Amino acid sequence: MSRARAAAAQDPKDAKDSALLDATQAALEAEHAAVYGYGVVGGRAAADRKAEANAAYAAHRARRDALTRAVRDLGGTPRAAAAAYALPFPVTGADSAVRLAAQLEDRVADVYADLVRAGRGAVRADAAGALSGAAVRAAHWRGSGVAFPGLAERA
Repeated sequence: MSRARAAAAQDPKDAKDSALLDATQAALEAEHAAVYGYGVVGGRAAADRKAEANAAYAAHRARRDALTRAVRDLGGTPRAAAAAYALPFPVTGADSAVRLAAQLEDRVADVYADLVRAGRGAVRADAAGALSGAAVRAAHWRGSGVAFPGLAERA
């Protein structure tokens, strides 16, 4: 039986806490990957997009650090970043760097949508803000937005 199901069998509040911890860990993992990915984006971005890449990198580092604290506050052990992450395609120049940045933001938006569903109060509001920020950055990188950022089933 999964940890979440076992918790639900014992106490509905424990199940909510478990779901919140799982969603927070997933967001942390996505932020680790985004920080890594923006290292690649920054190295390949055109000169006129370097500041944008640096700002996104800093935003993801800040979110990653906040999520690390949040996992600890929930009684969990924050998952460490991997040494490296597989990129979805080769990033060989400015155009592929822009595509990677948009995909990183889409991935982050997806996990924040899950955290919005799992959270309540200030956690939900913060996750909604993070989802919104990722959607705006993705639209800026891509040149267009999506109807329901973070909700792949509605895209």
